[in-house]
Amino acid sequence: MIKYRKRRKYKYTLEEDYSYDTGMELILPVLTTYLEMSVEGKLLIKKGYSWDGPSGPAVDTPDFMRGSLVHDALYQLMRGEYLNPDCREDADLIMLKICREDGMSRFRSRVVYLGVRLFAAWAARPDLKHAP
Repeated sequence: MIKYRKRRKYKYTLEEDYSYDTGMELILPVLTTYLEMSVEGKLLIKKGYSWDGPSGPAVDTPDFMRGSLVHDALYQLMRGEYLNPDCREDADLIMLKICREDGMSRFRSRVVYLGVRLFAAWAARPDLKHAP
């Protein structure tokens, strides 16, 4: 269970820390203002972290909120080059797993998973470091 509130700019802000064991193994731990990840793969998303919830045509329902939170955090770490972009499939599978745990139907969770596999690769690309 996560505790969050709705916002205007980013749609949601986390109101208390949330941790999730991703099962990923890192060479070095990650430490940013709102995100931490241990070498054992424990992701800590800190109070105050903002995210946009489910993207695209997806509907923001309770069974999608925790999955979108963890997924957005992992993609942000890939964009920031803290995680290898090869972790994208793992991040997508984690989102699928969380959505199923939170009661999303098998059909909808598969549609959501297929959507991120087909259309979200751009969101995991490292941030542009210089002008094109």
